Amino acid sequence: MRRRVLTFIMAGGKGERLLPLTRDRTKPAVPFGGIYRIIDFTLSNCINSGLRRIYVLTQYKSASLQKHIRLGWNILPSELGQFIELLPAQQRVSDSWYLGTADAIYQNLYTLEMDQPDEVLILAGDHVYKMNYYTLIDFHLQSEADLTVGVVEMDKDKAGHLGMVEVDNLGRVAGFQEKSAKPKTIPGNPDKVYASMGIYVFKHPVLEEELQEDAQKRNSTHDFGKDIIPQMLKKGLKVVAFNFIDENTKEAQYWRDIGTIDAYYEANMDLVQVDPVFNLYDKEWPIRTYEEQFPPAKTVFSGEQITGRVGLVLDSLVSGGCVISGGKVQRSILSPNVRIHSYSEVYDSIIMEGVNVSRYAKLKKAIIDKDVNIPQGAVIGYDLEEDKKRFHVTESGIVVVAKGTEIK
Repeated sequence: MRRRVLTFIMAGGKGERLLPLTRDRTKPAVPFGGIYRIIDFTLSNCINSGLRRIYVLTQYKSASLQKHIRLGWNILPSELGQFIELLPAQQRVSDSWYLGTADAIYQNLYTLEMDQPDEVLILAGDHVYKMNYYTLIDFHLQSEADLTVGVVEMDKDKAGHLGMVEVDNLGRVAGFQEKSAKPKTIPGNPDKVYASMGIYVFKHPVLEEELQEDAQKRNSTHDFGKDIIPQMLKKGLKVVAFNFIDENTKEAQYWRDIGTIDAYYEANMDLVQVDPVFNLYDKEWPIRTYEEQFPPAKTVFSGEQITGRVGLVLDSLVSGGCVISGGKVQRSILSPNVRIHSYSEVYDSIIMEGVNVSRYAKLKKAIIDKDVNIPQGAVIGYDLEEDKKRFHVTESGIVVVAKGTEIK
C-alpha cells in the first residue's frame, strides 16, 4: 500500500532575471514551447507519477497562473479526495507575505493538519524536466531518511547560479552551498557537482518540527537550502541525496533551470532541433496544458516564387490558429494565433500568442511577448545597438520585446 503523500508546488517566484517576461506574470506562468506554461512540466510529472493531492503556492503576479490552473488543470475528482488547489499568500500566521520557501510551507501548516500525510513532497514550479516522483519517494522510504533532497549532476563550471548539495561517500548530505564559486564536487568526480533541484521529501512530523523551530529565528531567511537543511544537519538528522532519474527516454539527461533569458531561449531552441533532446512526443509521459480553441495552423503559398512571396516553415513549432501568409519562418516557435504576413522573415525566434508580424518585417534571435504588432518593414535582431534603444537585449544578443509593446 502506497503512503499518503501531500504535494506542494512553489509557484510564487518573481523571476527577476527573466524580466521583461515576468513583468506581468510569475515565472511559472511564463509561456514555453509554444502552447505550454513552465509549471505544466511539474504538474504533468505529478499526474504521470500518480500524485493526486497537490497544492500550488502562489504570490507574485499570479492572475494568469490562476487562470491557467483553473481552466487547464481542474481535472481531478474531488469526491475521491483528489485535487489541484491554489494556495495564495494569506497572512494566516503573521502580517507578512511568504518570506522564503520554508516560510511558504510554514504559513500553510494547517493543510498538513487537515490532510495528515505520511510524507510531504515539495517541488519547484519553474523547471523543465520529466521525473517520476514516486521513484524519489520510494528511495526516501528505503533510506529511512528524515529528508531526501533531489539533486542533478552538472558540470562544475556551469552550476554557479544554483544551490549545490555536498554529499559524503555514502550519499548523505553534508552541506548546502548557495551559488558558490568554489563548490564541493561529487566524491570521486572532481569535475561534477550535485545541483539542488528544489525538490524535497520530508517525513511529515519532521517537517512540522523544523518549520516551527525555524519560524522563531529572527536571523533566518526561512529557506530550505540556506536554513532548514543546515539546521537539520546540526541535529544529526538523516538527510540524503537522490540523484535525478530522467523519464525523457533520451540518452542525455534533461533538466533545465530556465531562470535567465538566455537559459529560457536556449531551452526553447532545444525543441526545434532535428532530434530534440527533450521529447514532447512521448505518449508514455505526456505533457498536459490548457489550450484555447483555435483552427489548425495554415500556410498560404501564392506561387510567386520569383518575388519571394512564399508561405514557408522550416524546423519550427507552429501552434494552432497560426497563419503563415507568404512569409518565411525558420528554427522558430510560434505560439497560438500568430500571423506572419507576406515577405516577412522570422529566424531563430520565439513568437508568443497574438503577435502580428507585418509585411517585409525581419526578426532574428528575438523573443516577442504576447499581443505585439510588428509594423511593416520593422527590423529586429540585426542591429543590436539600435535594438537596445527600444528593447531589452541580453549580453548574448537576444532581443526581448515586452508584452503589449507599441512599436512605432
